[in-house]
Amino acid sequence: MLILRTPELPSSEITPRELFEGRRRFLRDAGLVLAAGAFGGLASAPATAANARLAPLAASPLSTNEEKTSYKSVTTYNNYYEFGTDKGDPVDNAGRLVTRPWTVRVEGLVGKPRTFDIDELMKLAPLEERIYRMRCVEGWSMVIPWVGFPLSALLKQVEPLGSAKFVEFVTLYDPKVMSRLPVLDWPYTEGLRLDEALHPLTLLTLGLYGEVLPNQNGAPVRLVVPWKYGFKSAKSIVTIRLTEKQPATAWNKAARHEYGFYSNVNPQVDHPRWSQATERRIGEFRKRPTLMFNGYAEQVASLYQGMDLRANF
Repeated sequence: MLILRTPELPSSEITPRELFEGRRRFLRDAGLVLAAGAFGGLASAPATAANARLAPLAASPLSTNEEKTSYKSVTTYNNYYEFGTDKGDPVDNAGRLVTRPWTVRVEGLVGKPRTFDIDELMKLAPLEERIYRMRCVEGWSMVIPWVGFPLSALLKQVEPLGSAKFVEFVTLYDPKVMSRLPVLDWPYTEGLRLDEALHPLTLLTLGLYGEVLPNQNGAPVRLVVPWKYGFKSAKSIVTIRLTEKQPATAWNKAARHEYGFYSNVNPQVDHPRWSQATERRIGEFRKRPTLMFNGYAEQVASLYQGMDLRANF
């Protein structure tokens, strides 16, 4: 049996060990799904074909060239409170999550409300690999090779109305397999302004490291908004709703003075319990300065022109 080991291989190598291992896992799992289908089991052939589209992938010019965080760290050190509040809880508990069948309903202020099956999402737009910096409000960060397509491609399908100003994301909450602790007001909800949702950096994500999303990382479909703190990137999405009014969000409802609606990465605005001036990249011991908008200021600063980012945190 092959075992993932740290430290990571140098970024100069063409095929990192983590990606190689990820592809082996994908081929193994795809084989199991095919076998189940042959005996009347879990999956159909179309579902397997959709999964296979995660490779090969188009490389995105929006990717950072920084060294990627190891696959092991990305998939074992997670915030996913529906499966526990400790960083190691999701990988231990999220295996109970059933990700097929799965649909995402897009509704609200749209001309063509629609329900998308996960296999439709897989084929909606060309899948890209986007290597993004990700920053947690607690002060740690990663560099993750996500697989997905711009959220704007999905929103284009439903034709947002002129009255739509915001996008709300509602995630799965199934108390049979998820935590019943009253940590937050379940289901988990998040939101963006419509212009943020339509920005080319905002990714509807179906995989990482060249394979389908592991359950603990938000399978089967999640949001990734790299210039905001990680909790804005909602996992296991079941409903996307366009609204005129700013939607309530889970962490903002739980602690309004700590978690603002915008939650842009900003080294000048501290969390009441943590400084945001520095961060620790997982796999490193030293701290590094936090970059404004997580290093994406050139692309997104214009979205907030004229806004007081201390008041609109």
